[in-house]
Amino acid sequence: MAQRAGELIEASPVADAPADMRAWRIRYWTTADNNQLIAVTGMVIAPKNRAPSPQVLAWTHGLIGIAQRCAPSLGTTNFTMIPSLSEVISQGYTVVAPDYPGLGSDMVHPVLVGTSEGRSVLDAVRAHRAIAEADAGTRFAVWGESQGGHAALWTGQLWRDYAPDLQLVGIAAIVPPTDLPRNFQEGSDARVRALLTSYTATAWSRYYGAPMSTFGSRQTQNVMTRLADNNCVQFDAKPRLGTIIGILAVQRAIRRLDLASVEPWGQLMRQNSPSPAAIPVPALIATGLRDVIVAPAVVEDFARAACAQGKKISYFSFENGEHSTVARTEAKTVLDWIGARFARYPAPSNCGEF
Repeated sequence: MAQRAGELIEASPVADAPADMRAWRIRYWTTADNNQLIAVTGMVIAPKNRAPSPQVLAWTHGLIGIAQRCAPSLGTTNFTMIPSLSEVISQGYTVVAPDYPGLGSDMVHPVLVGTSEGRSVLDAVRAHRAIAEADAGTRFAVWGESQGGHAALWTGQLWRDYAPDLQLVGIAAIVPPTDLPRNFQEGSDARVRALLTSYTATAWSRYYGAPMSTFGSRQTQNVMTRLADNNCVQFDAKPRLGTIIGILAVQRAIRRLDLASVEPWGQLMRQNSPSPAAIPVPALIATGLRDVIVAPAVVEDFARAACAQGKKISYFSFENGEHSTVARTEAKTVLDWIGARFARYPAPSNCGEF
């Protein structure tokens, strides 16, 4: 029998899931940008000792690295990474958490490549239905932070054409990179920008064939690829000395580089920026005013552009919010908004107020 996108390959129970949850590491089929089927990974988490309610929450994680071993499903990362997971489970949601291609699977991880991210999310929602104890149906919301906010917006952008068999009820995009040319220029932490550039440049050079020579000497290129290949993001860990030295070297090399003005990099950034006109359902978009990684002004401008397109947008900017904290500190706001979408309440909008 021929494989198809969204088909579950295997589901392995997770023995060390929290006491109130049952979970499975999954492999499933999705469609690559070249329309070839690829096998990718993720995790499904459901309430224990009760049937799931008919609602699925797709969690799209933030940037965690580009190496295969960085996949959240390989360990117990999802149980600590997903904000307010115990509350999510107590509300009866089945959580579908894709790794994205290349994390947990043997291929290049196309970081910030919208089609790749979005398809893998939609096919994970499809695949979870083959797990009888977890099948929560076809209605789903998507909630993501950072790279996952980008993935959430692309999930919405692709949904109607790629997965019309599913019903998307809402999109929650927290601190999302939206206008990639601006994102690579306007993040105010130059060290983080150097590391993010290393991740993206390494991945896109392998995925698209974009030239690493853009970044200077062979030595600089090697430093960038080593940073990307050897570092999974751990917000609570101190970076190694070699990582710090490498970041400083890249920071110096790119300080005057406007990558968006250099082809093919500029075109790749533009084609992987989500479209505010393509948001198909109500969306919650949030930023933190202390975010030094994704500039708050870029997020607000995207939300304003979506409003101008007549979209139902709930936009929040949190005064003390930082890039790594907003999804957690404001989880109740997001979950209340998502719950209202499943309950079919009229979607609020604060367009014109920001």
